[in-house]
Amino acid sequence: MKWLLKNADEERVRALTSALGGVTPPIKDPAQKATLARLLVMRGIEDGESAQKFLSPSLSHLYSPYLLTGMKAAVERIDAAIERKETVLIYGDYDVDGTTAIVILKTAIELCGGVADFHVPHRIKEGYDLRGDRIEQAAAEGIRLVVSVDTGIRAFTAAETAHRLGVDLIVTDHHLPGPHGMPRALAVLNPNQPECEYPCKTLCGAGVAFKLAQALMERRIPDKDQSRLLASFLKIVAIATVADAVPLTGENRVFAKLGLDALQKAVNPGLKALLEVSQLGGRPLTSGEVAFRIAPRINAAGRMDVARDVIDLFSTKDAQQAQDIANKLDQLNGARQKEEREILESIKARVEEEPALRDAYCVVIDGDGWHRGVIGITATRVVELFGRPALVISRNGEEAHGSGRSISAFHLLNALESCASLFTRFGGHAHAAGFSMPSDKIPALREHLDVYARERLTLTDFEPILHFDAELPLEQVTPGLFHLLERLQPFGVGNPEPVFAASGVRLMAVPRVLKEKHVKLKLGSGKNGVVHSALGWRMAERFHEAGLLPGDTLDIAFTLDHNDHPDFGGLELTLRDFKKS
Repeated sequence: MKWLLKNADEERVRALTSALGGVTPPIKDPAQKATLARLLVMRGIEDGESAQKFLSPSLSHLYSPYLLTGMKAAVERIDAAIERKETVLIYGDYDVDGTTAIVILKTAIELCGGVADFHVPHRIKEGYDLRGDRIEQAAAEGIRLVVSVDTGIRAFTAAETAHRLGVDLIVTDHHLPGPHGMPRALAVLNPNQPECEYPCKTLCGAGVAFKLAQALMERRIPDKDQSRLLASFLKIVAIATVADAVPLTGENRVFAKLGLDALQKAVNPGLKALLEVSQLGGRPLTSGEVAFRIAPRINAAGRMDVARDVIDLFSTKDAQQAQDIANKLDQLNGARQKEEREILESIKARVEEEPALRDAYCVVIDGDGWHRGVIGITATRVVELFGRPALVISRNGEEAHGSGRSISAFHLLNALESCASLFTRFGGHAHAAGFSMPSDKIPALREHLDVYARERLTLTDFEPILHFDAELPLEQVTPGLFHLLERLQPFGVGNPEPVFAASGVRLMAVPRVLKEKHVKLKLGSGKNGVVHSALGWRMAERFHEAGLLPGDTLDIAFTLDHNDHPDFGGLELTLRDFKKS
């Protein structure tokens, strides 16, 4: 792994260091102030006002929802439906982003006095995106207003069906529009549509739904209640924002920071049950805990069974029912993990056996009957294993469904656009995409994408790179620095957790192996007798192969963490990588 030091303009760092004298709460230590200034400049924060907003987000930092193109028409139509007691049908995707978006908009409409129903397509039986047959069914049931959430930006056929049947369609989405413009709808809310000047282009689907809910509540809810309700909604918005891996900057940072802080005081029975089954709750959550413990359980409903369980979970007022649904999601997540492991082992074996796959610049791998609910997350694992773009495809007779994930140097949606004729449908963004296609076209897809990728990537693009923020000797690692870095939370895309490097670090004792794969270390600086505990996740085998002994010196890349164990807790380093000095 190559280590690269991030660069920060020294003049801008000095200017921001001076400006940080005005932030609250104040930072007294000059060295820590300079460290924070450097980290903020690396994140595009270069003046005191921006720093204050970044370090202390508040509801007042939310943008007006009416900056979104189409918002006025959307709110007026939903408001008319509320007045006339029309049922509004909300049509959402089956993942975390889509199901939480349904919860947000459905709850907001009901709080405003309206009636809302919802439909989540079955992943296997119906597939992704807004469907014309469901619009026809809704029209036959007397529905005259359909609102899509986290889907619909490329649903041209469904939009034409709605228009033909006299059903008003409002599309709310965040995925990139296609080359053929916008679907024919009463209103389209998407910060990425042409000529939309909304300041935060990276909202997730639930974020766009929240902006519509915000506008509705501004119109119909008394001012004195709005702040409380918005803060309550942000708990769900934060989960979706983290789970969808959108940049945690701008308005998304407001969502994530305020929402994660509020989750420790969850009152919704479903949310409380979900936190309990995830072994969380009663304290502020990190973005990592949401991404790896909460989001997978929500996602498991749509991946393995019926996604409406998620809406039922957050809608029920009965604590026992909430607990039952949360337990079901936990069990489904276990089943999802098993399916994922089996597919991944099959893929590893195939890559070992087939040189063409092993050498491909874009890995396209297919299997008969692979569970369509887990191929997306499996594609993520393939990218992590081989460091290159990957498409994992499940064949089912003459039809195939796939999901792709990518690396930073390769725009996946553009790659699929380059061979659009191979697909029956596709969509997504730079780093993730989904599609369906005839099974007999998979070889053509594999060949095309390998040629396409070879024209745009080099072998160096596949080399794993660890970007670190600064050199930091162990004697400068203090609880005060840790608490300062906590002000940058939550970490994620666009705001990565700060990584530091230290050279000539001495191994003070024999590494202790935990659960046969992790390693616990004692590391010293050789100066002032400073010794820190360190944890290397899944590094036991590497340490064994390196043959390290007490007294050996290492160069380490690490993040700062805190072990909360009552007996041996305290400041702790988490290793990202190590090299023998």
